[in-house]
Amino acid sequence: MSRLACPQPAGIPLHVVLRGARAGLPAALQAADCVVHAYALMATHAHLLLTPLCADGASALARRLGASDLDASPVLARRYLLACMRYIELNPVRAGLVRHPADFRWSSYRANALGEPDTLVTPHAAYCALGRNAEARRAAYRASFRSRASA
Repeated sequence: MSRLACPQPAGIPLHVVLRGARAGLPAALQAADCVVHAYALMATHAHLLLTPLCADGASALARRLGASDLDASPVLARRYLLACMRYIELNPVRAGLVRHPADFRWSSYRANALGEPDTLVTPHAAYCALGRNAEARRAAYRASFRSRASA
């Protein structure tokens, strides 16, 4: 079922790609003891930046979702974590589904960049370090999408 690019220790953020998932994400995340920092739910797969709170949490999540395939890669550097969030939230733009990530309903962009409520999203410490308050963090995050490096 799953092929993993890395071990899954608790507390280490992972960029996870799931294919063939059939169940509800919120309940599966809670049962697998994982928190999501960014996501994009595409037609054939899902990209998640998540932190498992227990060892092998990503595998438990894949099992609970009935995913046919799981790829997981650790995200160890703070700078890469924010780049990974942008990569995930720009996935619908790169796929030609929308012109701007805010136009895609099934991603975390509107929560992270615009402050819209999203019960799936738990901000990561690297995101929280972007500003002294919520609006400053959102503004800094939005600005990061305007740079050529994020595209």
